Amino acid sequence: MSKIKNDAPGMKGERGRNNDGQLREKRGDTHIGTIEKQYDINLHVRSDMHLDTFLEQNNINSLNDLINGANPKKD
Repeated sequence: MSKIKNDAPGMKGERGRNNDGQLREKRGDTHIGTIEKQYDINLHVRSDMHLDTFLEQNNINSLNDLINGANPKKD
């Protein structure tokens, strides 16, 4: 199995690309706890909340907007 190249500057981890070359969106059913661990942030919600629910409740368009626009407190 080949390893996916991390070719997006500043991107944590590895994510595949769609057929058109755009980075694949993070799945909406990803738990917030996973996001908090991956990006070393605390979003102050239950860790089993889904990403899409959190984004909708906070009127945020994407994970990228959350990470770049949020000012979460680090533990």
